[in-house]
Amino acid sequence: MPQQDPEFTIGLEEEYLLVDLETYDLAVAPDQMMADCERALESQVSPEFLQCQIEVGTRVCKTVADARADLGHLRTTIARIAGEYGLAPLAVSCHPFADWKDQHHTNKQRYNDLKRDLAGVGRRMLICGQHIHVGLNDDNLRIDLMNQFSYFLPHLLALSTSSPFWQGEDTGLGSYRLSVFDNLPRTGLPPQFKSYDEYQRSVQMIINSGLIQDSSKIWWDLRPSARFPTLESRICDVSPRLNDALAIAALTQSLMRMLWRLRKNNQRWRIYDNFLIAENRWRAQRYGVNQGMIDFGQGKVVAFDDLTEELIAMLGEDATALGCLEELQSTRRILTDGTSADRQRAVFARSIAVGAGEQEALVEVVKSLISEYSQDL
Repeated sequence: MPQQDPEFTIGLEEEYLLVDLETYDLAVAPDQMMADCERALESQVSPEFLQCQIEVGTRVCKTVADARADLGHLRTTIARIAGEYGLAPLAVSCHPFADWKDQHHTNKQRYNDLKRDLAGVGRRMLICGQHIHVGLNDDNLRIDLMNQFSYFLPHLLALSTSSPFWQGEDTGLGSYRLSVFDNLPRTGLPPQFKSYDEYQRSVQMIINSGLIQDSSKIWWDLRPSARFPTLESRICDVSPRLNDALAIAALTQSLMRMLWRLRKNNQRWRIYDNFLIAENRWRAQRYGVNQGMIDFGQGKVVAFDDLTEELIAMLGEDATALGCLEELQSTRRILTDGTSADRQRAVFARSIAVGAGEQEALVEVVKSLISEYSQDL
């Protein structure tokens, strides 16, 4: 019986920070606010590791347009309910000036276990991410595409960078979130596996040793989802602007289809060692879209604008088939406007230039993030 073609369904998960609208510092989500969110959104919303965080997830969406409608509804609802409690959500990976030592974890068994197991590195987890699921209906296909897709993880990270500040200081990085997250075990680029069985044997070894309960405790940049028949990209910072989040989702979905299309034609993307991919990952983490990446075929650093144009041209057929060509092409806007990290730095610099102190300038950054959260809704 011929194998059924994947549907390439898409699902997005986003984690938000909650800030007080008077101080613009982080705030604990009141129990009643969480109850209101759960009443309005049911299983699409949940608490996160820290009490100042909240997580949402779309339903299974056939297209990026469907994901736009669902994620827009989630963002709007969270903002409306949070506003009733004097709070606002930020779709950003690090708060510009909050101190992780002042935060408290959510008192649930899962998070109590994480706090115990991760010790000091877990307590610093004042970070948020965006996860993009693409539906693939075959276990071995997920592993085959995971091996090839790793090449593009740095490109996704570069476009999404939104965490330049940490505890009131400019880190010099586009994504400081990744520096925090990489301190955890079972993170970073995924290993190469020859088959789904080999992946399962490796994971089961750790489970049988009593170290983790299941594969949801494996936090690679890209992984077969523990809960869904999807390949899940986890490398991205959260994008404050909804349109940017959807552009990155369209790029992810289109790349998955392109790799599958090559496979159907008995072709494949060349697999490079993680040593080389990690160099581009670092460049994305450090510079975002501003300093280019190594094109391994050419053996030299190529400007990110040029890499993006190559991707758009290469993925046009796939984006058209998936109905997300407009969103794919809107990655150009991220390059024109700058990533969130670029825009945050620009707000800070403008505020300093007109006489604001550093703390005042950081507050202006938070205000800009609140505004961008609702910009495309």
